[in-house]
Amino acid sequence: MLYDISLTLTHSYAQPAGNSRHLLRLVPQSGPTQTLTSHLITALPLPETRQDRTDFFGTSVTELTHTEPHLDMTITMTCRVEMPPPLPWNDISPNLSRLLDQVRMCRDLSATSPVHFLGSSYRLRPDTDIAAFARDVTRPDETVAQTTIRLGQALHAAMRFDSAATTVDTTASQAFAQRSGVCQDFTHIMIIALQSLGIPAGYVSGYLRTLPPPGKPRLVGVDAMHAWVKAWCGTGMGWIEYDPTNATLASTDHITVGYGRDYADVSPILGHLRSSGAPKAKQTVDVAPVE
Repeated sequence: MLYDISLTLTHSYAQPAGNSRHLLRLVPQSGPTQTLTSHLITALPLPETRQDRTDFFGTSVTELTHTEPHLDMTITMTCRVEMPPPLPWNDISPNLSRLLDQVRMCRDLSATSPVHFLGSSYRLRPDTDIAAFARDVTRPDETVAQTTIRLGQALHAAMRFDSAATTVDTTASQAFAQRSGVCQDFTHIMIIALQSLGIPAGYVSGYLRTLPPPGKPRLVGVDAMHAWVKAWCGTGMGWIEYDPTNATLASTDHITVGYGRDYADVSPILGHLRSSGAPKAKQTVDVAPVE
């Protein structure tokens, strides 16, 4: 499967903004499950400086600086990604007690090591209610992969997707208490739940192809940046990825941009500028299959 992906970020400022610096994490990765064949990032007004690099977890980062005052900024990203057919599902993960033994024996400190995804991070703190929810879902005779899927399904059933219920700064505890939120909230809650069981878990940022209702035409620009979970299922199986917002394992409709401990590690745009008044932001995303 080939996808052409386009994203446009537009920021408008009440007063001219200057002395800005932004970090962009928008470009899909190349790896075992996908291949980035081409990409382009542009910004208007043109930045005074631009640097492209890769962060610790392998995410592409573009750094832009603007010193001259400007009333708006538009950032666009276009790319083509090839998604091979998914491998057959083969659960060779251990049970939870054996996984904990494997975690304790791990000495790997690379970006894919489970040791980076075991505890609290900038946006994630342990929560007793989320931990109790995870314990209630867990079955001692199941594998870690089965536990991950069961937990994701239970969270999907317990939560309500509501784009107006939370903001980017809502904590996982707050979203879980009200049982509503967006993909970021679903993902943060599931990470805390998995970690409370001793399962290493992290945050995945990317793009999701959405399908129109049967008989309806596909609309351009209504796809979205998305978030889902990765969970470590032992030395034999490695990482699996699960989307609790949609209660499904990640597959060819999930195009990965980056991995991190939480949203803060893979925020699509992060930065600062000097201005006043309330800014306005708009995002449009299109994930189009190439026929």
